[in-house]
Amino acid sequence: MRRLAALALACLVAGCSTIDDLGVSSSASMLPPQNAKATVGYPVMLNPRFGDNDPHEWTARTPFQYAVHGTDVSKYQRTVDWATARASGISFAFIKATEGGDRVDDKFQEHWHGAKTAGIPRGAYHFYYFCRPAAEQARWYIANVPRDRSSLPPVLDMEWNPSSPTCKLRPPAETVRSEMRIFLSMVEKHYGKKPIIYTSIDFFEDNNLASFTGYHYWLRSVADHPSDRYGAHPFVFWQYTGTGVVPGIKGNADLNVFNGSHADWRKWISTNEG
Repeated sequence: MRRLAALALACLVAGCSTIDDLGVSSSASMLPPQNAKATVGYPVMLNPRFGDNDPHEWTARTPFQYAVHGTDVSKYQRTVDWATARASGISFAFIKATEGGDRVDDKFQEHWHGAKTAGIPRGAYHFYYFCRPAAEQARWYIANVPRDRSSLPPVLDMEWNPSSPTCKLRPPAETVRSEMRIFLSMVEKHYGKKPIIYTSIDFFEDNNLASFTGYHYWLRSVADHPSDRYGAHPFVFWQYTGTGVVPGIKGNADLNVFNGSHADWRKWISTNEG
């Protein structure tokens, strides 16, 4: 979720694998239908390998071993051609909606509708602000994010923000976890879906989030596999770079993988949509 300055750079994806390349049976249930754009959640391409403007040399456990890849966007991705992004292998998107108790991302509505039109499952995330009560922030998120049965679960983005010009506060870990529970409970009650927690390595460690269980996690780790930095803590999504190259997205793109197979993804989607 790092704020990214737009770069005037566009590249093509290299080394992508299709379903046939992976040796999967070409049954009707595993191949994209002719009108793939209209089928939400159906990956057009499995195991895509996107470019990177600042590539990391992965060792044993790489993001490219995962079948389902996606992105997350905010106002810093000013223009997104969602149909092109989907055709390149983007199978899901998380879109910044709100921050604190009085900010809505400038591009939220455009990205929210654009991703859905292209048939990409998408969810909305809230960037937490430590100088406002959690309940106030939850009400702000609820006021600005539609209750759409087809959307992915809400996301609470928890990370320190040392560059904030208005809030340098770092509450004690007990306070952080208490406020998280308030936000998550209010949002789950409204949308009927258990939210996802996005976090970074330092925030996870500083606030002992290993003890904060009962939620799906989306973990940032751009230099190691999550298991090398978060131990055995379970995760559903892994953000593996903030400098990816995705056709249809101008400049740097955040890239993520779903922690499971294509079949696991279809099951997870059916459980968490609707």
